[in-house]
Amino acid sequence: MKRKLNEHDVPEAVTETAEASQKAQRNFTDLGLDSRLLQAITREKFAAPTAVQAQAIPLALAGKDILARAKTGSGKTAAYVLPVLHSILKRKSESTFNKCTSALILVPTKELAGQVTKTIQAFTAFCAQDVRTENLTRKEDDKVQRARLLEAPDIVVATPGRANILINASVLKLDNLAYLVIDEADLVLSYGHGEDLENIAKSMPPGVQSFLMSATLRSEVDTLKSLFCREPVVLELDEEEKEDANLNQYVVKCAEDEKFLLIYAIFMLKLVKGKCIVFVADIDRCYRLKLFLEQFGVKSCVLNSELPVNSRIHVVEEFNRNVYDIIIASDENEVIGNEEKSRKRRKVTKDEKETETGEGAEKDEWEDEPQEESATNKKRKKTKADKEYGVSRGIDFKNVACVLNFDLPTTTKSYTHRVGRTARAGKAGMALSFVIPKHLYRKHKPASIASAANDEEVLAKITKSQEKKGQQVQPYNFDMKRLDGFRYRMGDALRSVTRIAIREARTRELRQELLKSEKLKRHFEENPEDLQHLRHDQESHAVRTQPHLKHVPEYLLPGGAKQVTQGEGGLSVGFNKLSENRIRSARMKNRMKNKKPGGRKADPLKTLSAKR
Repeated sequence: MKRKLNEHDVPEAVTETAEASQKAQRNFTDLGLDSRLLQAITREKFAAPTAVQAQAIPLALAGKDILARAKTGSGKTAAYVLPVLHSILKRKSESTFNKCTSALILVPTKELAGQVTKTIQAFTAFCAQDVRTENLTRKEDDKVQRARLLEAPDIVVATPGRANILINASVLKLDNLAYLVIDEADLVLSYGHGEDLENIAKSMPPGVQSFLMSATLRSEVDTLKSLFCREPVVLELDEEEKEDANLNQYVVKCAEDEKFLLIYAIFMLKLVKGKCIVFVADIDRCYRLKLFLEQFGVKSCVLNSELPVNSRIHVVEEFNRNVYDIIIASDENEVIGNEEKSRKRRKVTKDEKETETGEGAEKDEWEDEPQEESATNKKRKKTKADKEYGVSRGIDFKNVACVLNFDLPTTTKSYTHRVGRTARAGKAGMALSFVIPKHLYRKHKPASIASAANDEEVLAKITKSQEKKGQQVQPYNFDMKRLDGFRYRMGDALRSVTRIAIREARTRELRQELLKSEKLKRHFEENPEDLQHLRHDQESHAVRTQPHLKHVPEYLLPGGAKQVTQGEGGLSVGFNKLSENRIRSARMKNRMKNKKPGGRKADPLKTLSAKR
């Protein structure tokens, strides 16, 4: 349903003429965009505008402020990027145009800033000389960044904190700003940017056209609407969201150690085909699970707020290019899911604002063990974590077949945004969640985590929330007895992943990524193709490897080898083992090639023939 707010903040229906024009616009050519943008759209293989694009672009070109709500993966980025680019190109064609920053795009996370910048670069492929874009979230020398801003780029992409710092330093000038975009608007305030946004609003000239894009319309969006918008047209795309039946949601109730048993069986028996995002609760769980899977030869990469922003962006890019299939991501900031708690915890003090550099804030580790600790241990268990990090929202993960909630999120909103990573653009997807019943909580302490204490209550809320959207969370009745043959291997591998091994793997990974991000940055700028050779799913080597665990013998397969490898669903298990010695067989073939029919070896000098 499409609505707009009148002067009394009462929702009103959009006029019939607007609805009729939106229905009539089925192609990008009907939207009246610049021909160079249409060329780029064709190059990106966009067949037709999505619902939010078809409705928002005409309104934006007409000069309306827009407050749009659409689900993740519905094309919200292009819905505001295309009209902004068209308007900038149109203004530049006028003889009276002066060089200035015309558009400011604010996003909650650095990953989303990088993604928006790449989208802009893709759409300006045929007019790159006419539109300059600057991403202020990149980690680079301040003097270099300030020099670029002095050249007045047309579009600036930044987090509110970084933009506010540069505005106060009189480096980022908004005197001639024409367009303001706040992407993932409901998350921006949750990241503690209230003061930043107020200062930005005061620095803006009157008459700026505003776009607020969000996956939900909550109280935070109302606050931003009052700050930046003038009678915005409200677009809610509930109908399209309810029609999406491509997502199958399942839940498995299991013991704490059986989480590891199930994920071992899923990846070793290839029960999930395609790319998978595994969500865990904190950074330590990332490395515990990564080290556990490495015991069986299953490669994966981690994604968390501790890694440098360049590495995080590169992880997502390589995942989208199918370089690797499994990402283990953490939601440790809790802003992504538990927004209510995060707003209480993420209050940013005045001193913190003054010293903020956009590089992160401190955060406690080992959140899964809330036992009392000494003051020295608390000091030791501090690490730099990027507060402007987010995985569940905004980031465009492409062709994700399965979202696996290894640790159940703490709220229904977090669950919705996690599973929104799959079943996008009309493709089918699956969400599988592991839930710990109360009677099994803390029964296996090495694999336990504090948030699992409320799994059953959270699951009930998630089920109720999904039913309102016309979706079902179905129980996946997996016969755990069929995996009894794997339990010994699972226990053996899990015991190898000690706390010391996790700490060593975590330190080693951070050291490697910092090296790639800092010392090689200049080289990669000059040789971008070399980035393709970087891999983020290398083995951590913090745990003693056991080669025999990488193969699944036939006697361990549930139901026999033929039933598993050739049964319904087309499952396949690779043993990577030949029946004979490969080197010996190759040598024998080479000997046979050099023999004559009579049994003697052929003399290459005598058999050489030449023609005049």
